[in-house]
Amino acid sequence: MIPTLLVILTVAVLYWFPIRRWMGSWGTTPSDLARGMAGDGLIAHPTYSGTLAVVVNARPEHIWPWLVQLGYQRGGLYSYDWLDQLFGYLDRPSATRILPEFQHLAVGDAIPLGRGPSWPVATLEPDHALVLDMRNMGGIDWVWQFGLYAVDERRTQLVSRSRVRARTVSAQLLTVAIEPAGFVMTRRMLLGLKQRAEALAAAPGDHSMRAA
Repeated sequence: MIPTLLVILTVAVLYWFPIRRWMGSWGTTPSDLARGMAGDGLIAHPTYSGTLAVVVNARPEHIWPWLVQLGYQRGGLYSYDWLDQLFGYLDRPSATRILPEFQHLAVGDAIPLGRGPSWPVATLEPDHALVLDMRNMGGIDWVWQFGLYAVDERRTQLVSRSRVRARTVSAQLLTVAIEPAGFVMTRRMLLGLKQRAEALAAAPGDHSMRAA
């Protein structure tokens, strides 16, 4: 009994400190973590904040078209499509081309995620910032934002930041439980966006062509 408890305690400590910290800052630089983003003020005192980032070998204008078309029955989520489809977040594979009909996103529009609630657009700065605001969702307030920051003339730092405020104990437990899955899917999403943007940047001529 005691050895089992020690194993459980060791795993819990390893997860809560080094592993959880690594998941909450994957791919980031100190500047990414310190940088204020457009939607930070929507949740002043989050119970969870995670920032993930990836360097994309493309300019912001090659990333932005993929970002604004994300969502259910839109461009998809660019993550593990088979999992997103299994759990009802997508009804089809993520797009591998720019979809002109979804390129005109505006503040106040709602991006659907599966058959559940949609994500209202709170802030939209073309080629720079997209903030999705789902506060007052049961016991959880959640703001999900993306930032595009030029590294140099050919590279961009793509940053995803989730800020969550759990207003009940059960909501707090739920957010902790889903953190690993959220990390896995968000990391893959950033890599999916990177792949598509880099292919778009390398494509000759018409940038609305198939990009992967």
